[in-house]
This record gives sequence, structure tokens and C-alpha cells, in this order.
Amino acid sequence: MPPDLAGARLDRAVAQLVPGELALSRTRIAALIGAGHLTGEGGATFAEPSAKVKPPLRLVLRLPEPEPAEPEPEAIPLDVVYEDADLLVVDKPAGMVVHPAPGAERGTLVNALLHHCAGDLSGIGGVRRPGIVHRIDKDTSGLLVVAKSDAAHQGLATLFAAHDIARRYVAVCHGVPDRAEPRIAGLDGVSPGPGGGITVRTLIDRHRADRKKMAVSRGTGREAVTHLAVAERFGSLAARLDCRLETGRTHQIRVHAAWLGHPLIGDPVYGGRRRLPADAPGIVADFPRQALHAAELGFEHPVSGAIMHFEAPLPPDMAEMIEGLRRFVAA
Repeated sequence: MPPDLAGARLDRAVAQLVPGELALSRTRIAALIGAGHLTGEGGATFAEPSAKVKPPLRLVLRLPEPEPAEPEPEAIPLDVVYEDADLLVVDKPAGMVVHPAPGAERGTLVNALLHHCAGDLSGIGGVRRPGIVHRIDKDTSGLLVVAKSDAAHQGLATLFAAHDIARRYVAVCHGVPDRAEPRIAGLDGVSPGPGGGITVRTLIDRHRADRKKMAVSRGTGREAVTHLAVAERFGSLAARLDCRLETGRTHQIRVHAAWLGHPLIGDPVYGGRRRLPADAPGIVADFPRQALHAAELGFEHPVSGAIMHFEAPLPPDMAEMIEGLRRFVAA
């Protein structure tokens, strides 16, 4: 142990000394110390991560074999857009939950990934599991990047925390948002966006009355920034939106679209009581989910440094609805 680390916290000192290729975060090192995996001369065990270092000192950190993940592998087909030794990108179908949770323990993306990556996952956080660094809602389709190694997991988490991920979603909303409309222009957090669009910058927090919902908040919560642009108008009935995210809060696009007064078609949570005209095409009125698709994903590969860019075509249900809207306005 170098003398210049005298007085430092034990977990911080070890984090500076372990080889970088091990990709061990300080949090992971603290957990290993707390579990008794750090020993000193004579076999003495250090179990307190916050203990102060007293050089000269020789330490040995033993890495346990990764434990199996709790979710069980399932042979569920996956649309893998890209894969290498450190990460993969999948096009998730609508209806698939990303991570097991009470009431949805099976059939999730994690279950499918455990089967797909069998024998090819390193011990992320000490467990052989895929590294989920971001999620999309069960009924939202589209692109997700997943880590297969600790190094990729930490690198991707850093990119997402710094908002250094390019994400574009395609959405179909009720009506046509117009930043010049006085009602929209007067909303808190609304300003002109890139390319003539609308930027919404608000806080988002749990809904006060319904804890399963999120809502724009004026005092608490986390900052959420969405850039929305109308890509195609369907008369005054609906619009296809391009939505680019600076942040990635829960239900962010859905909440911001509803805040503008133009909730997504099919959204059962934030759609309110929006009524469609009597002559609206049935494919719109009966759309069974929020019309939202994660269409584009770009980032710097956390291990190789290569610039990665992926696009996923619209799923059949959204493509069919958009064609129905085009026929409706052309009639």
C-alpha cells in the first residue's frame, strides 16, 4: 500500500489500486470488503470499507465466483440488432416487460437474455446477469442496449448518467402540438425546440394521488427534458412525432405529451378522456397500447470506443395505424 494513501478510506484506496481491466466499481469493492473478501498480512480480515488505511500494508482482495442470477433463463425469441463480447442491442417487442417484478416473474427480457447469453455473461456486480442500464415500458417497443460485462455496464451507466446517449422515439399523439398555440406557449417548462419543434423541460415526480403514475411537478422530482417535433400531420386528428430525449425519466415522453394536451394515442394511463371524432378510423380508436417506439439509439462503445448507431423500423401495429391515418386524411 503506497504511503500517499495513508488516512484514505479503505474502499477508496483499494479502488485506486485494483487493475482497471477488472472494472470493479468502488461500490462493488465496498461490498466485497463488507463480505470479508479483503485480507491483510497474517490472514487478518478487513470488514469495514470506511476504515482508514495505515501504510505500509499488504492487502489481498479475493473475487468470489459469480453467483447465478435469480431469474431463470427462458427460450424466448429475441430480435438482436447487434452483439459483441461486451454488449448487445435488442429490438424489444411491445408487451414484453424488461425486468422481472412481482406479477411478471417470467417471460421478461431478462429471462430471454439469460438464455440467449448462456455462458457468455461475466459477473456483473458479482452475479451472472445481463446489465440493464435503461428500460422502456412494457407496451413500448424498440431499441435497448444491454451490458454483458462489468466494464460495459459501468461505461454505459456513465454515458446514461451524463446524457451522452442519442435516443429518438416515434410517437403518435392526439391532435397536432403547435408551440405558437397560446395554451401551450403559456405552459411552465415549454420553449421553442430544435427545428421548429417544442422543448419541454420540467420536473417529473410520482403523482400525488396515484403512485403508479408520474406527473409534472413544480417543486420536487427530477429534471426531464424532451424535444418534440411534428414529423407528419394527419389533419387535426393526430400527428406523428419525433421525440429526442436528453434525460430518461419514467414515462417521460408520455407525461410530457399529456402536459402539452396531446397525449399519445392508446395511452391507458395518460390519455385522459380524449375522444376521437365519430368518423375516426377504428384502427386508431382501438389501438391497444401507447403509440410509442424507441426508433434510434446512438452511443460510444464503452469498451472499444467505436461510435455505434442503430435504427429499428416501426413495428407492424404502429405502421398499420399510421397508414390508416394517411388514408383517413386523403379520403
